[in-house]
Formats: sequence, C-alpha cells, structure tokens
Amino acid sequence: MTMIPRLSVDQALPAAVVLAGGRSTRMGGSDKSFALLGGRPLIAHTLDRLNSQVRMAAISANGDPSRFAAFGLPVLADTVAGFPGPLAGLLAGMEWARQAGMRRIVSVPTDSPFIPGDLVARLLDANRPHSTQPVLAASAGRRHPVVGLWPVELAKPLGDFLAAGKTYKVSVFADKHGATAVDFAMIKLADRSLDPFFNVNAPDDLSEAETLLEELR
Repeated sequence: MTMIPRLSVDQALPAAVVLAGGRSTRMGGSDKSFALLGGRPLIAHTLDRLNSQVRMAAISANGDPSRFAAFGLPVLADTVAGFPGPLAGLLAGMEWARQAGMRRIVSVPTDSPFIPGDLVARLLDANRPHSTQPVLAASAGRRHPVVGLWPVELAKPLGDFLAAGKTYKVSVFADKHGATAVDFAMIKLADRSLDPFFNVNAPDDLSEAETLLEELR
C-alpha cells in the first residue's frame, strides 16, 4: 500500500479538478470518462486515487452534466467559448475554487487511473507559501502540464491569456508564470515499470491499462 505523507498544518489541502472535457477523438468520439476499466468507469479510478488527497473535487466537462450524477460532484462547464482545451477547464476550476474560499487547485486528466497516492503532498511540498507559480508533475524525463498545482490567483491572468488567443498550450501558460516541476518515480512491476501518469488515449491504451491494473493488484 502506498503511504501518503502527512501534511503540516499550514499546508491546507487544495481542491481538485478532474479535466474531462476532451473530445476523445482517439477513442472514436465516445466519452472517455466512461470507458470501462476493471468493470468501472475510467474516471472512477482517477477519483479514487485523488479524493483522499484533496479537500473537495469537481469535474470539468461540457455537455449534459447529469451523466456524472453518480459521482455527486459539481460539474464545471467552460466559461470561455471556442473549446480552447484544458486551459478552459483550469479556468473554470480556479473560478469555482476561489468562490469556495480555496487558494489552490490540483488538476488531473480523467484518463490517468494510476496517479500517485502522494501526488498532492509532493506538489504542495514544492510550492512556496503564497507563491503564484504553478507546480507540474513530471516522470521519465518529461513534464505532464495538465497534472499540476495551480494558485487560484492565476484565474485573471489565465482569462487574459485565453482571450489573447495566441496559443492554448498549458505548458506555455505555466512557463509564463514560472512553473516548477516535481519528478515522480516509475512504479516497479514484476517485469517492467509503469509511468504513474499513464494516459488512456486510445483503445489499445485501455487494453494495456487492464493488464496493468491486474498486475498492480
């Protein structure tokens, strides 16, 4: 069992936003969140990994919010037009969390069922008090821009960034605000290693995730 580091009293747990607003084109356009992994929706695995690490959570998604009713969480539609991608979900999440009195959000994609049990603790540990710098997760020599810790004070700059319309890349916005990164180790399995930020982007990935889930068990 993965041990989750205890947080010090001054490290208030953040809110979480699960980014589920993608178009799932490589999954044939079907809603990726509800692809079955081990007999359960993919998003359920992600939430299971995340819920014990945060104070509260919401789902960033457009369309009919009732499809997520079973999870009992707020569903946040984009607050900007034009489907600019994950940054719009981050903006909606920041605005929601700020209204709830939260100072930071953690973002994860809906299709990462193996995120580390110490994800939030380690991102918080790398975040200086009152810093407005994002902290991104990294593994195997690369960053994962949609997995990160974001101060809600970045909502206004993010809204301006999206309005400029020059690029919608999460990494560009993060670097503009001095993003740092935390490296996470690969998960050791019997005969190989698993990237903890493995994404289910296509049917073949879902089959691989089934195998990995069984090995982890």
